[in-house]
Amino acid sequence: MDLMDKSEKGDGVSAIGGAGLVLVLEPRLMPRFFQMFQKGVGLKAEVGCTVRSFLCEQMGISTQYVDERIQTLFLDGQPVDQMEAAVIRDGSILALSAAMPGFAGATLRKGGYYSTMRSSITYKGEGETVSRRSGVVNLKLFNLLAGELGPGLLERGVRVKGMEIAAFLERQAEDFWAGCREIRLNGKEISRREVGRINWPGELVLQVYPSSD
Repeated sequence: MDLMDKSEKGDGVSAIGGAGLVLVLEPRLMPRFFQMFQKGVGLKAEVGCTVRSFLCEQMGISTQYVDERIQTLFLDGQPVDQMEAAVIRDGSILALSAAMPGFAGATLRKGGYYSTMRSSITYKGEGETVSRRSGVVNLKLFNLLAGELGPGLLERGVRVKGMEIAAFLERQAEDFWAGCREIRLNGKEISRREVGRINWPGELVLQVYPSSD
């Protein structure tokens, strides 16, 4: 089941702008990219909107999934209880997690019974007025959400640091390259050998698709 609308899917350069790397891989290799979401990836977005608007309208995640599956949210380091009141800014860091175990998880859960115990650090955002404009949101996904939302985000395209991609590809064993069906940089198909000679930019758009064979 698709958890998000992939209507923006396409070539990373034309769809999102900037240098673009496209990989087509055997589906079994997709989870290797999920760790990137813990560090955070950039998403082009219309900022100045609420967290709920960003998740449901821009990312295309269903309201039911947002309400039931995403249990813990941090916006710029502050836990969020009311997604309708928390405003996304250009460069904001939004961290999402499914339910976490233990007392700490119960305390951080949005709108949970123990949320009053962290009222001093909870996102308030009263009286905020932020104009809507194009920007970038830095998204982090933890535990089950990386596996559930990560594939759709990778197909749409995420902004990552060139040095991180270079290090990631350098760590991959032969089974990764054996399952790599296609590599395109800025729309041009390249070989595995050429990957090792790339002078990676400071940032680029990464898109990863599962192969159909």
